[in-house]
Amino acid sequence: MKIIWLQAGFLFGTSMFTATLDSLQRLQAQLRYLNLKRLFIYVSSALSNTLNSNTAARACLVCLVLTAPVHANTLDGVQVAFMPDIHFHDVYGELEGSAFKGIPTGAMGHHALIRTMQAQLTSTRLFNENYFVLIAALDEIVKRKITYVALPGDFSDDGQPVHIRGLTRLLNYYHTTHGLQFFATPGNHDPVRPFDTPGGKPDFMAADGTPIAIYSPDSERCQSKQNNTVATTGKSLVCTPDIRQLGYENILREMASFGFTPSKKNLFWTTPFASYTPEDYTFTRALSAARLSKRRVDICQQMTADKKALCEKMLDASYLVEPVEGLWLLAIDANVYLPQARIDPTGERVFSGSGNAGYNAVRKHKPYLEKWIKAVVGEANKRGKTLIAFSHFPMVEFYDGQSNTIADIFGNANFQLARKPEIPTSDWLADLGLKIHIGGHMHMNDTGTITSSAGNTLVNIQAPSLAAYVPAFKLVTLRGQKSVEVETVVVDQVPRFRELFEHYRTEHNALETTPSGTLSAPIWNEEILAAKTYREFTGWHLRELVRLRFLPGEWPADLRETLRTFTGEELLTLAFWQANEKSSALSGFAKSDLQWASAQTRCQQWLKKNALNNHNLHEWRGQNLAEDFYRLRNAGSLALADIPSQNLADYQLLLKAYRAQASPTPLQQRLKNVLAVLSGFQQGAPDNHFKLDLTTGKINKLSD
Repeated sequence: MKIIWLQAGFLFGTSMFTATLDSLQRLQAQLRYLNLKRLFIYVSSALSNTLNSNTAARACLVCLVLTAPVHANTLDGVQVAFMPDIHFHDVYGELEGSAFKGIPTGAMGHHALIRTMQAQLTSTRLFNENYFVLIAALDEIVKRKITYVALPGDFSDDGQPVHIRGLTRLLNYYHTTHGLQFFATPGNHDPVRPFDTPGGKPDFMAADGTPIAIYSPDSERCQSKQNNTVATTGKSLVCTPDIRQLGYENILREMASFGFTPSKKNLFWTTPFASYTPEDYTFTRALSAARLSKRRVDICQQMTADKKALCEKMLDASYLVEPVEGLWLLAIDANVYLPQARIDPTGERVFSGSGNAGYNAVRKHKPYLEKWIKAVVGEANKRGKTLIAFSHFPMVEFYDGQSNTIADIFGNANFQLARKPEIPTSDWLADLGLKIHIGGHMHMNDTGTITSSAGNTLVNIQAPSLAAYVPAFKLVTLRGQKSVEVETVVVDQVPRFRELFEHYRTEHNALETTPSGTLSAPIWNEEILAAKTYREFTGWHLRELVRLRFLPGEWPADLRETLRTFTGEELLTLAFWQANEKSSALSGFAKSDLQWASAQTRCQQWLKKNALNNHNLHEWRGQNLAEDFYRLRNAGSLALADIPSQNLADYQLLLKAYRAQASPTPLQQRLKNVLAVLSGFQQGAPDNHFKLDLTTGKINKLSD
């Protein structure tokens, strides 16, 4: 370490005052926001009373040296892990005030409070295994000696008290034992609505593997006496306040120490509603600004009937924190819950959810955030701070430029397109001066960029969810003040993730013995229980989602049935099928008729003409193509490890064949579009390991 000798230092006896670069920077960190002029005058006055004039002058010169800039890159190597969408479910939590204790599990007989596998495999997120993967991810963070962890929303499972308690207990353990510092921001699942609301689910698991309903006492199910027994199972309805959905106030109180209020370790902390500056910052002032009473704002909905605005005061949990010298983390509360004219049966105001709101709604209904973000960006630039924004919702399109084609296939109201920021919204955010933002919500791994008409570039990094395929988190390493390295850390090996499989086997057995006519959905595939790694388990979760939910619910009927029944070879032949005057689609189509034989002939001629015989089309079915479509959509380049390279080549061959058709049928056009989107998912910006220049927005790929 280089030693800086202070030539203007003063002597006490024969000792020369020295300081290392690190000690100077530590002293600067303590003094940097003080009024240095007043400090100089104070020290001069104090010392002149006890020392001779020459010694006092030299002492004051030391003060100036200590507070002058020391040119060293203090941010180089600082790391922040971003882990959105944990959806933490405390599988060993206890329901207070309830006789239901869960299911005895393992040799120790701990009682597990879990959802059914059927519920997991028809949801975009896992519920139960999240408990184990969060522990594994935090252990990985400790192993890597990372201190700062950001949680960009949906850290809980609907803000239920039992899960919030379990989460805070776990985070506090890692804070006190390993020194981790957590910075959370809300998602649309925490809170589900701005104020406490009744909650519950019908598909928790009983010991015999069948569902049991658990609801809060203020829910309609528990309030109605005739519903105190679930007719389909014969089990008593469990009513407990621990399953209620907490609103902002209670969630922020429980999670206060995870960024929502200042810590003495923070060098700076503020909110959109505070008026102090870094120069007059004190911990006491920050504590005062963190009071919930000072963080309420009117959120208004314009009512079309009478053209009057309906407004409600709600909390905004946004904050800015400086956890280490030079780094500003901007935590944006991008939830927007709009008051509705309706009143619920309990007399409470009804609010819209925030799931599809995002920054399109923020721009319209939270104008105060625009002014604040712009001011924060200006201060960060003026003070030489590296500013990283994070929130739950994406700031830029997350489909690698494929949104319009996706809308053509599935419709504007499907495929989560309602969650896509509009281009003017992304332009607006870029023009506020933000350079980098890490978001969640989509459970996707993606990098998106936008450059506004004014020339401002914003890079939006979609961090994956630990509760879905591919389970991972983003690790941002600062490389100086104006550059960051982004790494995607996949959490593959998760100790204990098979701990609940004994209960899933019981559930599957119960489903198999249930009369088929009484089942509400197809039975899930028991092969998922053979998964050897957590990544493989999430891969099965996605495959079952495609089979049980996505294909039946999102895809047009003719496209769905074609993928369900056709092989790869048949999909290629279909590209050359030509409709006649009697058949413009495949309705009633038979693969044995003359049209199909003609299509096969044309297909072989095309392959021969273009020397395209190196394919593997007979090895896979349309269902596999649909699964790979979702793999690439969710995981980007991370999915390539799970898709045979020959299959990807086959998909390109199919796309070329469908593009060769001059007059495609509607089905052929949709298949062409599906293949084009699948190809487009592979053409996006680097999303695994890359370096970002915060000045230019340029992204350099570092590794696959």
